[in-house]
Amino acid sequence: MPDFTYEALARTGTKSNGTLTANSEREAALILDGRGLFPVKIYLARNQAAGGGGWFQKKVSGRQLATMYSQLADLLNAGVPLLRSLELLERQSSNPTLQAVVRDVRAKVADGTGLAQAMGQHPHVFNDLAVSMIRAGQEGGFLEDVLKRIASFVEHQEDLKAKVIGALAYPVFLAAAGFLVLNVLVIFFVPKFAKIFDKLREKGELPVLTTYLMNFSEFLQTYWWGLLIAGFGAIILFRRWARSPDGRLTIDRTKIRLPMLGPIFLSLALSRFCRILGTMLHNGIPILKALHIAKDSTGNRVLSAAIAKSAENVTAGQKLADPLRRSGYFPADVVEMITIAEEANSLETVLVSVADSLDKRTARNLDLMVKLLEPVMLLVMAAVTLLIVAGLLLPVFKMGSAVS
Repeated sequence: MPDFTYEALARTGTKSNGTLTANSEREAALILDGRGLFPVKIYLARNQAAGGGGWFQKKVSGRQLATMYSQLADLLNAGVPLLRSLELLERQSSNPTLQAVVRDVRAKVADGTGLAQAMGQHPHVFNDLAVSMIRAGQEGGFLEDVLKRIASFVEHQEDLKAKVIGALAYPVFLAAAGFLVLNVLVIFFVPKFAKIFDKLREKGELPVLTTYLMNFSEFLQTYWWGLLIAGFGAIILFRRWARSPDGRLTIDRTKIRLPMLGPIFLSLALSRFCRILGTMLHNGIPILKALHIAKDSTGNRVLSAAIAKSAENVTAGQKLADPLRRSGYFPADVVEMITIAEEANSLETVLVSVADSLDKRTARNLDLMVKLLEPVMLLVMAAVTLLIVAGLLLPVFKMGSAVS
């Protein structure tokens, strides 16, 4: 049973704080009443709610969430009551954070809170999209189907994420290794030539490239700590700015306009939107409500605003394809497929097909980008290495010609 922290008042008016064990907040309140205390606040103990809490809190992976959604759907389909299903999930979970969260959700549901509302109080585990779909499933009476589709969607997103990470692993490793090698050359190898070039520097005969290289090496050796501090400070400031509304909007707008990465980011966002919208329409959710929920699935505020504007036009009686075309973010072939689907009254099926098509397009674009990125990075590393070598050899050639 979970532990609850409480604040209560005795009949004398004195305050009382403590912790007790109960199945739910309601049972905790009854226990306090039996002790002659009037409960003011009752909430799940911090270590129970956070699953260990602090910096060492274990995260909940997408795979674990997908498994939980799928198991909950299976239990409900088999006729197991919701509270009993949540209790079974709590016992079976191997992740302490997820176990604590499910325990808290069960306690809140036992007190009469809806499942979606209880999950919504844990945004670090259940995102807004999942909570909104579960709420719609509860209202429409198809919760089991919604849970299955959320599990399928999460698994699909995890597969796509794994493909992206796998494709970018080698270029990232190449960039990190190249950066490390070049820094070692500039900081440790270049200074060994300083004494050799001192006479040329005194005469003012040191080549310009070599002068810049030596000055840059001395700067790194002297102020490396300042560069580290400045780098960490810049990262902290950037992350703080990126979390602000203006910063997030600027980043989202920039992401879909990048030369090579822009189409990939755009396809990923539109694929999520089409898949979620098609799923909700298939489950009988009205199109306006489905658009309101699905617009946040893009993960991009610029696209969400464009879809919200499209929803306003749909409210005025227009077709969905027309405002999506005017937004300028949806490819022409996608809009054409949506137009035909609306005329044939098969929008929910076509949207899922569109999402599959966009995923295939993303995979092709990603493969092409990686194939182009690897030689470009090798060329950049070769060019920088050539500059360093040239900066070191030019004075040697000059000294050799002077001797001859």
